[in-house]
Amino acid sequence: MARRSESNSRLDDAARAGWLYYVAGRTQDEIAAIMSISRQSAQRLISLSVAEKLIKVRLDHPIAACMELAEALKDRFGLKRVEIVPTDPGADGLPVGVAEAGAAELERWLKQADPLVIAMGTGRTLRAVIDQLPPMECPQHKIVSLTGNISPDGSAAYFNVIFSMADAVKAPHFPMPLPVIVSSREERDLMHRQPLMETAIGLAERSNVTFIGIGEMALKAPLVLDGFLTPDEMEGILKAGAAGEICGWIFGADGKLLDHPVNQRVASLPIPSRENSTVIGLARGVRKHAAIKAAVKGGHINGLITDEEAARMLLAG
Repeated sequence: MARRSESNSRLDDAARAGWLYYVAGRTQDEIAAIMSISRQSAQRLISLSVAEKLIKVRLDHPIAACMELAEALKDRFGLKRVEIVPTDPGADGLPVGVAEAGAAELERWLKQADPLVIAMGTGRTLRAVIDQLPPMECPQHKIVSLTGNISPDGSAAYFNVIFSMADAVKAPHFPMPLPVIVSSREERDLMHRQPLMETAIGLAERSNVTFIGIGEMALKAPLVLDGFLTPDEMEGILKAGAAGEICGWIFGADGKLLDHPVNQRVASLPIPSRENSTVIGLARGVRKHAAIKAAVKGGHINGLITDEEAARMLLAG
């Protein structure tokens, strides 16, 4: 690996300090501790990030270490697109950085003049991505949801992003008026055969790009917290070897979908073909490492937006 010049290394440090200060919301004392430098040095680096115009609305300097990790992941796993953001050690449960990078990637697709079909998953990370989008006018594109927008109690699912995204970018949108998980396979199949589902299913099958969150499997995972699975059901799935989920589809550590009754009740549409669609998974944090690794290993995604720590974990495995 080529050695970076001193000036480039200092810009890297300035970019990192600027990211921690303006994006992650860290104080100068916290940045000094994270980077193992004095508070005065942290202050100078933050000032340098502004003076060199690295800081705008988003960080405008590709940190060399992050770029190197992204290229290594592309080579190792045959991924089409990879974006790595700095790791904020104190924000393990938050989509800090990944949301901003995801919004920038989504914005690039939305700015294309040619009509696209954009498929969207659901979850906290994607909700944070949509919150970062600027207002846009994109009537040429179509947005389709891969997951249902109904909670177990019949209310609208809070972390479904299809409506908030459509409102932000003024594009035609096609929701799925179904729960994420239904009571039986027969009910799922019956719902998918309804005429109102034909358009959404057809659009999802020919999507140009897909954005999906990667969920962890644990007794306090979102599928349990949001009421789609009971703690007992989750405990049984964990005993069966569950490592992660995408749009409710649960897979093991080898990336293969589990042969489990819960997967037969998932009403979400299948993840679009990686042959025809760029499928970008978004996730960060230690608690999601097993899920990210399994999603990559199983070929469920061919694009990834994550942080340095997760990238190094993937390369070490």
